[in-house]
Amino acid sequence: MEYSREALIKAVSAQMPDKRWKHTLGVMASSVKLAEQYGADPERAETAAILHDVAKYWPVESMKEIMEQNGLDTGLLKHDKQLWHAEVGAFVAERDYGIADSDVLNAIRFHTSGREGMSLLERIVCLADYIEPGRDFPGVDHIRKLAKSSLEEGLVAGLDSTISLLLEKRRIIYPLTVLARNDLVRILEENI
Repeated sequence: MEYSREALIKAVSAQMPDKRWKHTLGVMASSVKLAEQYGADPERAETAAILHDVAKYWPVESMKEIMEQNGLDTGLLKHDKQLWHAEVGAFVAERDYGIADSDVLNAIRFHTSGREGMSLLERIVCLADYIEPGRDFPGVDHIRKLAKSSLEEGLVAGLDSTISLLLEKRRIIYPLTVLARNDLVRILEENI
């Protein structure tokens, strides 16, 4: 059974520190605003935003176990643990909260990494996670400015920021992030 908006908020907010819930509230507001601006369903965008970090504070061993025991993408286990919560979060959204909308589930699943062929809803939630009002990192104001006129430009700038940071820290870059960025650049070039 799918939860009501209020029940979902109550259940999800109880699983994270206040600071992370404040971030989630910012992603919710940003997702709704972007959905209204770019022609997506604001209610679906808000639902994905409520749940996008549902598993963020779960123990990594629990996330690993869920991925292994439920046929999830165990290839993620070779990558940064910061990526795991999105895959587990999508699973939990379906199993525990009755979310059956595959687009909402994919918006949760790919909000951290992106992927090639992202839907409008996936792009919105991914970008909202970058630009929500509480975010404060070098370049975030530029990403916010781009997001006002182009969802794709804003998202490319966000992904570029992530990739640059990973390069600076000499970290492994998750392949889907590179594919997502390149796909969006192709889309932008085709629309010139």
